[in-house]
Amino acid sequence: MTIIGGGIGGLACALALGQHGADVTVLEQAEEITEVGAGLQISPNGLRVIDALGLRDALAAQSVRGQAVSLRNGETGAEVARLDLTRLGENQSYLFVHRADLIDLLSKTARARGIGIRLLQKATGVHPGDRPRIDMANGDHRDADVVIGADGLHSVVRPHVTRTKAPFFTGQVAWRAIVPNTTGHPPHARVHMGPGRHMVTYPLRDGASLNVVAVEERRDWTAEGWSQTDDPNTLRAAFAGFDAEVHQILSQAKAPGVWGLFRHPVADRWFAPGVALLGDAAHPTLPFLAQGANMALEDAWVLADSLAHAVTVDAALEAYQIRRKGRVRRVINAASRNARNYHLSPGPVRFAAHTALGLLSTYAPGRMLGRFDWLYRYDVTRERRG
Repeated sequence: MTIIGGGIGGLACALALGQHGADVTVLEQAEEITEVGAGLQISPNGLRVIDALGLRDALAAQSVRGQAVSLRNGETGAEVARLDLTRLGENQSYLFVHRADLIDLLSKTARARGIGIRLLQKATGVHPGDRPRIDMANGDHRDADVVIGADGLHSVVRPHVTRTKAPFFTGQVAWRAIVPNTTGHPPHARVHMGPGRHMVTYPLRDGASLNVVAVEERRDWTAEGWSQTDDPNTLRAAFAGFDAEVHQILSQAKAPGVWGLFRHPVADRWFAPGVALLGDAAHPTLPFLAQGANMALEDAWVLADSLAHAVTVDAALEAYQIRRKGRVRRVINAASRNARNYHLSPGPVRFAAHTALGLLSTYAPGRMLGRFDWLYRYDVTRERRG
């Protein structure tokens, strides 16, 4: 089996397939498997896949265990509501992870387990069929029993599997940066909310640094992707009306990445004969529920499980899509709602929403956390095959 893309989803899928005895090769176009500096949140549903791959303790040793998600009034710094992650219970840790650490762990484990990772392998297209073929940029081609497109947002595999639809700009632009933790930031994901914008901060590694993702509503944007940097003063100006803690955090941002947020429809079909899509190649996810990496991990496990237990490849790929598509749609829709809720302007609507959240988290913290049971308690590694 051949996986195109050496990111989180591709490497996790390779490891899951390897546990079933499959012969797997990962093709990565870069000269080495690395990640630019960025953080991510691995919630219990994604961590169960990491656990099933035998990597839970190794990842936890490099991560910060999250204790809360704190929703805050961006202008005053006052806490509006808190999601108490310590109530998740046994074996339901919530980790703040440096993306590079997770990629490094997955890739080193894959190599140690005999999975081939071939670098500088740029695919340009795929021909589905009983024996799918991959076209390479150097003019060569590779045949495989199964081809898995885990090649992200700008997938070269997706157009050969399903009709592509143009994404639309959400009216939001995001910045990201990693800065020193000089504010004594606790092991919480803090969501600093304000009119038309919000900022998420949480500590990484030993807690000495903070991951920062800031989002602002805008009228126009043209580019999509993470390769651009912005003047940090532009970022600071966008959050000038926020409290002193936000100012101190942003004062340390040097060259923040910036990108426009585009909404991509979930692919109509995730598979063609002998070919499947995984993660962002099938369903790019906006970053408002911290589930992009977690959905890729869940996809990886289900795809490997389906291939291991179905009678035919086509039956396996169809089962994979059936098992995943509804859940992914629910997650994506929930993420989109979060964006609206974070950006409420002062007035009766925001007052009512914040008051209700505050009362719920104060007097019924269990119910507050229970609103996310459908997301966090989901265990894809024990899911029944239908």
